[in-house]
This record gives sequence, structure tokens and C-alpha cells, in this order.
Amino acid sequence: MDDFLETLEKYAELAVKVGVNVQKEQTLVVNATIDNAEFIRLVVRKAYEEGAQNVIVNWNDDIVTRLKYDMAPDEAFHEYPQWRANEMEELAEKGAAFMSVVSSGPDLLKGVDPNRIANFQKAAGKAMNKYRQYIQSDKISWTVIAAPSEDWAKKVFPDAPSEERVNKLWEAIFKATRADLDNPIQAWKDHDRNLHEKVDYLNERRYKKLHYKAPGTDLTIELPKGHLWVGAGSVNEKGDEFMANMPTEEVFTVPYKYGVDGTVSNTKPLSYGGNIIDGFTLTFEKGRIVDIKAEEGEEILKGLVDTDEGSHYLGEIALVPFNSPISQSNILFYNTLFDENASNHIAIGSAYAFCLEGGKNMSQDELEKNGLNTSITHVDFMIGSEQMDIDGILESGESEPVFRNGDWAF
Repeated sequence: MDDFLETLEKYAELAVKVGVNVQKEQTLVVNATIDNAEFIRLVVRKAYEEGAQNVIVNWNDDIVTRLKYDMAPDEAFHEYPQWRANEMEELAEKGAAFMSVVSSGPDLLKGVDPNRIANFQKAAGKAMNKYRQYIQSDKISWTVIAAPSEDWAKKVFPDAPSEERVNKLWEAIFKATRADLDNPIQAWKDHDRNLHEKVDYLNERRYKKLHYKAPGTDLTIELPKGHLWVGAGSVNEKGDEFMANMPTEEVFTVPYKYGVDGTVSNTKPLSYGGNIIDGFTLTFEKGRIVDIKAEEGEEILKGLVDTDEGSHYLGEIALVPFNSPISQSNILFYNTLFDENASNHIAIGSAYAFCLEGGKNMSQDELEKNGLNTSITHVDFMIGSEQMDIDGILESGESEPVFRNGDWAF
């Protein structure tokens, strides 16, 4: 037990010092469920120890959320509290840092009318659009980490004794985030440096297109002029470093909005809107999704794509080798924060402004003119496998290997 508490404290310290990198006299906003109150209190203490001026915790409860979806009138899902959106915008404008601690079970809203889920996602997306722009242009520090819940642990480890599931998920989270190492903070600095070696190579090559080939996938993605590959650590507008996702094993950039053609199939389940979407294939023509098929959760997926016009296009492409630590753990987390770091993935919806030269200072219209997609949503899904090959196509038309058999080819 002492070892667990020691590692838990290191994890909280990692989230505060490396994740959001709280600065003296800064406000930290934490979004979390009541399942992990003890861990959140530890995060709050670490933040104040680092000199935070104020720590605001926004609590959620999965049971209350499910009750709303089951019992509230339909009208409730067409609205989002404007005061909450205004609060987040004001805090962001004043330089607050934001931490989201994800815990919900992937089947939280299973069986709920897909229209209710789609309507609420649209309402929340519209209300929080300005705040999302702060996030996607790296104006503020933010991070997403995870902590177990009973329902999530049961989904990941269904065959384990019930009393062991949560601890097993904690152990998997600790390992994936390097919190179980002697010096996690130094380990993350080393990891950041290693990912930047791939980033530097890809930025030097300046590929015009990437061509993905794998069973069920034959997809060509054009990259916009001035695109930037990034990975691991980011820097906010004040010059403070932060780590947006913990764990992270990806390097990523933006696609040219109208330059995606072909078909792509998922290789891991997508947990979205409290449901699992799996066995799906998307077909693209000139960037736009023109056909959707799914063995599970098809209506939920169609609702996601119909969120707005921008959700019919891609906003991110990310490269993750099949031999990444999370992939090699052979654990299916049913949580995108982890599963996207075990697999190449792409994202439906808005693009990150910081993945374009000068993009951090561009308006939404300017970003669109430079070929980046805008949307009120951004949802990653996994497409990589050990059978995936990716070619980089240069401006000259010459092609060279980027991935072979699911791993880096350079």
C-alpha cells in the first residue's frame, strides 16, 4: 500500500509539474468525477505547493449524468449553460491552466437515444467554441490525464476479480505515464527529446502527401503548405512548457482540408458519447466524408460526423509506432487518451492552429484560407496496425517510406 501511495503522489506531481506546469500565482482549473476525490485532493495540494493562487475543481458524477440522459426532457439536450462557457473563457483569458481527469466508463450512455447524445454534443460544442480555440492555438496550458472508475476498470479487465480491477487499472496508468519510474519528471524530459527527433526529421522532409496502406485502408492525405509536425511538449503564449496529453507517444500535424481521398478502417474501438463505436469504415472524396459504415454504434458515428460542416472533414493526423509502450502492453483501454497512443490515428473535426507556421496568431477565417479545418468538435480514432505502411510523397512526386509494418522506416 505504501508503494501505491508513493506512486500516486508521483503521478499527481507529474500532472501538476509536467502536465499543466503550474506557475506561481496561476489559477488551475480541474475537471474530474467524484470517483477519484482522494487523487484530486492530492493534485490540489501539489498545485498549491507549486505556488498556485487558486485551484478550482469542477466535479461531475457519472450516475447523475446517466440520470439526465434517461429522464430529462428532450429540450434539455439542446442547451448548454452559457455561464459555464463564459467562466471557462474568462479563466482562459486571465491565463489559467486546465486539467481534465478522465474516468468515465466507455459504456456510460449505452442504450441512450443517439439523437440526445448528438444534440448535446452540438450544444456543448457551440457554447465552448471560443474556449476550444484557446486550447487549439496553445494560448493556455492544458493537460488530459486519467484515473480509474469501477465501470472503466471492469471494461478493461473483465476477467479480473472485482476487488482487483481498479488497482490493475491504476498500475496500467502508472506504467503508461512513467509515474512508476524512480524519476518520472526526468523520464518525461527524455521522452520529449526522443519524440522531437522524429518531429525534426518530418519537418525537414516537408512531405506534400502521405499514402496509407493496410487491410481495409487505402488513404491519401495531402498536407498544407507550411504545416508543422509537433510532438510531446507544447509551449503556451507566455513561453511556459506543458504536456497536453499524458500519456503521449505521437507526433502529429494537420491535413489539407480538401486533400483527403480514399478509404480508412478503424483498428481499435472508439469510445465516444458514452458508447463504443467499432468495425467502421469511412470513405473520403476531396476531404469530405461521403460514406459511413459501422458494425457497432453506426448511428452514434453518423451523429458525430453530422455535428457541423467541419465534422465532415479531418483536423489531425498522428503517427504512433506499433511498438509503442502502450501498444506492447496489449491492454485495450477503451479510452482514446490511451488507445490513440498505441496506434496511428486521425481526427474528425477541428485542426490545431499551432500545426501551421504562424497559425497561433491566425483567425479562424485565416486558418481556413490556409487549408485548415474548423469545427466545434475534435475526435480521434485509431487506424494503425502492424500491417500498416505509410509513404511520404515529396513535392517532386518522389515517394519514400515513413512507416513499414507499423513502425518507423527511418
